[in-house]
Amino acid sequence: MTNPHAYSLDEQAAIYKVIRERRDMRHFLPMPVDSALLQKILAAAHHAPSVGLMQPWRFIRITDLKIRQAIHKQVDAERVKTAQAIGESETPARMSEFLRLKVEGILVCGEVLVATLCDKRENNIFGRRTMPEMDIASVSCAIQNMWLAARAEGLGLGWVSLFDPIDLSQLLNMPADAKPIAVLCLGHVDSFYKEPMLVETGWKIEKPLAEMLMENGWNDDAK
Repeated sequence: MTNPHAYSLDEQAAIYKVIRERRDMRHFLPMPVDSALLQKILAAAHHAPSVGLMQPWRFIRITDLKIRQAIHKQVDAERVKTAQAIGESETPARMSEFLRLKVEGILVCGEVLVATLCDKRENNIFGRRTMPEMDIASVSCAIQNMWLAARAEGLGLGWVSLFDPIDLSQLLNMPADAKPIAVLCLGHVDSFYKEPMLVETGWKIEKPLAEMLMENGWNDDAK
């Protein structure tokens, strides 16, 4: 039976295509992003669902080159610390492999945006009384909307999480109870990775859905 609420087959194909081909980009071209297109992508983020309609996302657009460079410096410092932690928990060889990975495109991409949690989040109880982390889930939905919209428009977006949130908060003069969640690199790219970059570089192998799916309770055999 035909579902009257379903999109056309072509529209469905486009939606599944953009989901399948979305990539966490690290390589960008040094080209500006059209301001109208940027607003269109931010509007897509603002259409995201949020728990209790709290809309906890805030976006800080970085247009000052010195601030962009300062963010890059913080990210690079955390990159080194992350490498050291990997070396301690795994092997020195794994640490070296990590240091060879490109983890961000902050100095090259057309736009840098910092996605943050708003302040005064404790005022929002609906859906957060027992699960306060749902505010982060809501911001993540907004970022995913941006990712899909950017890919549909032919732009790349990369989520950078290698930073100390306290240091970045101070750099951006954020309220004490707000929190940065992601540094987002947005811009034109020469091409999109055929597979996730960490798969292409051999860093990690994707697990199949079958290993993530359980039924009627937790399965100890799940990976």
